[in-house]
Amino acid sequence: MAAFSKSIPHSCYEIGHTWNPSCTLSTLQVTAGALEVSFKIYAPLYLIAAILRRRKKDYYIKRLLPEILQSTSFLTANGGLYIAFFCILRKLLGGFNSWSAGFGAALPASYISILIERKSRRGLLTIYMANLATETVFRMAVTRGIVNPLKHGEVLLFCITASLYMFFFRNKDGLKGFAFSALKFIVGKEEIPTHSFLAEHAYAKAPERAAAAVAAEAHQGTPPSRTSSIRAFAKRLLDALCKHGPRHRCCKHYQDNCISYCIKGFIRMFSVGYLIQCFLKVPSAFRQAFTKPSRLVSLLYNKENFQLGAFLGSFVSIYKGTSCFLRWIRNLDDELHALIAGFLAGISMFFYRSTTISMYLFSKLVETVYFKGIEAGRFPYFSQADTIIYAISTAICFQAAVMEVQNLRPSYWKFLLRLTKGRFAQMNRRALDTFGTGASRDFKGFIPKLDPRYVTVPPQLPVQLD
Repeated sequence: MAAFSKSIPHSCYEIGHTWNPSCTLSTLQVTAGALEVSFKIYAPLYLIAAILRRRKKDYYIKRLLPEILQSTSFLTANGGLYIAFFCILRKLLGGFNSWSAGFGAALPASYISILIERKSRRGLLTIYMANLATETVFRMAVTRGIVNPLKHGEVLLFCITASLYMFFFRNKDGLKGFAFSALKFIVGKEEIPTHSFLAEHAYAKAPERAAAAVAAEAHQGTPPSRTSSIRAFAKRLLDALCKHGPRHRCCKHYQDNCISYCIKGFIRMFSVGYLIQCFLKVPSAFRQAFTKPSRLVSLLYNKENFQLGAFLGSFVSIYKGTSCFLRWIRNLDDELHALIAGFLAGISMFFYRSTTISMYLFSKLVETVYFKGIEAGRFPYFSQADTIIYAISTAICFQAAVMEVQNLRPSYWKFLLRLTKGRFAQMNRRALDTFGTGASRDFKGFIPKLDPRYVTVPPQLPVQLD
């Protein structure tokens, strides 16, 4: 357990910027490195986003570069200001305690930097960092024995989140914007109650359209070829399997029976998940294509491809199947069905278990509920809530990165190393072991080579807490 009231008398050179004894030069070096990395991150990101959104020429001329530079400045400031406040706090406090090197220095740095970023991006960044901080705090609590991890807890959390998400999706004005569009794409518009009158009307007309199609086919003068006959037979067989079968009157999938409706949903989303995972692996596969041609084969037959496909496909098929089953049992189409169907569909995460996905969706759900509470007048509105939450969340993650990196998400630790050009790993964590968090546990006894002229505490002597 960290000794919060204790401190060590080391200088900021001995603990933090061990590569350079000058606070000013160290801050400039970290800032320059962060500027380069940030621009390399945001330039292609904004360019690809602009292409996918089919931005007009005016956007590329007037807005693209300023937006790239603004986001680059935000991320650069986050890294550079952290080192600056790291040194400032050392001079103010005369040493380091268990919170000043991480949380204390990162809090003002993160708050100032997020104010530089565009307002439209602050919410997304806040959700991401709040999610990451929550996971980090949970891992810290597990390490300290405060809580016991629940087996398959990420799956249970996803089940609860999916249940509430689908309930909001089924309600009028329950979800808006991207969340509604994403769920509509995943499960289909047939599960939206507002389409009921369209579905019933279309279903009533379906036999008439089928009869008209048969009549038109019978009146065709030209005899069909053998290939077209086989194609027509396959089409009639598929139509028979889809249209002839059990379908409740409350079901809106008028073109299919309930069984084929679920099967089609599985095939469609399995294909989407499989292709997404393939595309994510394309850059790394092509980089090694000349040295290891077998990597191209593994691109198609990769276990993760099938796992993501099975996850998305089973989620949709379980949700649709449960919804149809409940319509048959209760003889009505009720929004409350989404609670049960969404929860059972969440079991699909066993195919692709991910704490990151569960935590992120849960964080977005909390945000949705909070804003609904504001609209209903039940929750207060705080104009600076996103900036404050971002600053606190980032400070928590930096605290873990300094004092107990084993409890930080590995992907975020790699990002910090990239942003600082590896300098974050050069901190003297052996000295920080005094606080009892195991700061140097994952650094294999690394001891920085310090210039004796700027050392205040001889490294050979044991550190005494004040």
